[in-house]
Amino acid sequence: MFRTTLQWLAPLGLALFILGCTPAPTVVSIQGNTMGTSYHISWVQPAKPVEKLTLQAAVDLRLEQINDSMSTWRNNSLISQFNRHDYTTPMRIDRDFSRVVGEAIRLSRLTDGALDVTVGPLVNLWGFGPDGRVESAPSRVEINEAKARVGVDHLRLDGLFLSKDHPGLYLDLSSIAKGYGVDVVAEVLEQRGIHNFLVEIGGELRLKGHKPDNKPWRIAVEQPDESGREVFKVIEPGQMAVATSGDYRNFFEEDGRRFSHLIDPRSGEPVNTRLASATVLAPSSMTADGLATAFIVMGTEAALALAEQEGLPVMLIEKSQEGYQVHYSSAFKPYLGETRP
Repeated sequence: MFRTTLQWLAPLGLALFILGCTPAPTVVSIQGNTMGTSYHISWVQPAKPVEKLTLQAAVDLRLEQINDSMSTWRNNSLISQFNRHDYTTPMRIDRDFSRVVGEAIRLSRLTDGALDVTVGPLVNLWGFGPDGRVESAPSRVEINEAKARVGVDHLRLDGLFLSKDHPGLYLDLSSIAKGYGVDVVAEVLEQRGIHNFLVEIGGELRLKGHKPDNKPWRIAVEQPDESGREVFKVIEPGQMAVATSGDYRNFFEEDGRRFSHLIDPRSGEPVNTRLASATVLAPSSMTADGLATAFIVMGTEAALALAEQEGLPVMLIEKSQEGYQVHYSSAFKPYLGETRP
């Protein structure tokens, strides 16, 4: 059940609450587990009601297909097979894999490499991948060795065939695949005649239509602080997807220094920035997911410059000793819920 603030949203570095969404008799909700986190779906029943168990079975099946395709935590997934594929000859992949890699390459070029789905060797080196935590930070030599295997320019996507020119390249789609999962669930709903809904997977959201009272869905971005879950800013995303990325939950400490789970592919090290969280609105959750991660890596100034250049709705929250400072792109301001009657 949706409440004023939903305590079940606990993604790694991504967090959103949902407001003003108390179920009416015509609102149905389901939830489940996927991608190492949970999903929650709420929809307004269409004229021809959709049975909950039937829809959940369809959603679970589709999400399992995505996990079987792109989860690095599954030894026999397509992505794990690709990462073991030590040859430069093309490997056949499925349509989901192709769509995600294609968008990841586009976003990597748009962000000048701040988002890079080949960052896997560095993620694992720093202890945030399937290999598990490390006891100490890696050396500069180890970082440089891993960096030599990083870069989307090592990838070549040709329809349903993917190849690499470096046998040691390791693909990690975790920065974008969860958002794609949200988009796919939205497709499942629309195929069944559901056009007023809210889909959430691990904090990534996709919204469409409105609540039964014809009012818009309203959500609140949480304060970027690991100590609690306080509402920071209310927004009305309309028909957009929403993603928030931050470095305030998943990290390790060594000798008093905190190492974020977000790795800058360009330096090979965890990001070091005052930027605590980035919230992005986009037509697809996959795009919002990737950009939110990239903007944390880029930092406030570069992220805002790109957002203004591309007309992207972005909210950035910086943390300082005095508290929080918020920066909005021009395109974000119309979505601020508290400015509406």
